[in-house]
Amino acid sequence: MAETTYFPRRLILAGAMISGVLLALAVHMLGARYGLDLGGLWRSDTREFMPAGAAIAWWLIASVGFCSGYFTANLMHSAVSGRIPQRMRQFLIAVGVLILAGAGQAASAPSPIPTISGVLSGLAALCLGAAMAFCGAHFALRRA
Repeated sequence: MAETTYFPRRLILAGAMISGVLLALAVHMLGARYGLDLGGLWRSDTREFMPAGAAIAWWLIASVGFCSGYFTANLMHSAVSGRIPQRMRQFLIAVGVLILAGAGQAASAPSPIPTISGVLSGLAALCLGAAMAFCGAHFALRRA
């Protein structure tokens, strides 16, 4: 009987973090196109304490980063042993390509966010996505 092999934990963690950061940035770009921008936190022209769009964007980016890190780590952990059906792999690849293509289209259009605010919100989305993807991958690997 063949022995089950697994990816090294650091490789799984790195792959899950990269996937989480890419999907969190894609969600940030798509959300900014629909008015859910993190830049609302740094604007001084609003009279509200915190715009609802900024709060929704924070939670959306954090949840996508965490979930994608968690699911990517689980999938990479079980992929070597061949426990993922071929159709499931193809479906996940198609979903990832469509999300990243939509983010690329959103990023190619002129930005509705001012430049400094857009740079700060992009860096914040990058850091938030990386931290949450790491947490999701770490929890998935501790469970496995």
